[in-house]
Amino acid sequence: MKATGTFSGNFLIDNFRKGGPIMWPILIVSIIGLTVVIERIFWWGGRWFRRDPKRIEKVFTAIESGDLAEASRLSRGSRDPVLRMMWNGLNHQHASLQGALQVAAGIEIKRAGRFLVVMDTLVTLAPLLGLLGTITGLIRSFSFLGNEELAVTAVTGGIAEALIATACGLGIAIFALIPFNFFTSRVSNLEFELQTAATNLEVMLGAQSAEREVDLAGGAPASGKGASI
Repeated sequence: MKATGTFSGNFLIDNFRKGGPIMWPILIVSIIGLTVVIERIFWWGGRWFRRDPKRIEKVFTAIESGDLAEASRLSRGSRDPVLRMMWNGLNHQHASLQGALQVAAGIEIKRAGRFLVVMDTLVTLAPLLGLLGTITGLIRSFSFLGNEELAVTAVTGGIAEALIATACGLGIAIFALIPFNFFTSRVSNLEFELQTAATNLEVMLGAQSAEREVDLAGGAPASGKGASI
């Protein structure tokens, strides 16, 4: 068992050395990619536990019944991004409801999309580094072709350097591409949830404002008629 672990360690170290100098930036890219993926996994895992659809339904029920104070109380202090956006809208509806919702939704989407640009860059950069390693390895191989004594060994080493660098670059890109697409889809889903909740909130508050205006308009003639009598 110990011998197997030693063999694996030596195998990785040997191949890393054979990959040439380009393996160092590839190693840095792989560490950054792994760190970002782990951080996003924990963040989205916490986001799943922070979801509170039942409270969202209670907030909409309170708004529908006209109890905006209760709706604000229910949405206050929540860790659910949808509820945080709704609370921001409810507490700024008299100034600019749509503007408040857009700002709050933008903040939540920015949090959800954190480090996606980094992952996108890594997906593009890793294969390019592997390609660069391929070119440097081939250059190293051809530089020894004139020396018959070192030609076979040097050319073999250069080809190994090229293949190892290419394989590592492609491997990192594949490793980063799958979670990148997954996290991007999660951000799109969150954006849809925020847009849906914001639209429902605007429609419900708008309907209530229209009802109040109708009630006021209907009460004005009656009071005027009573005054004339």
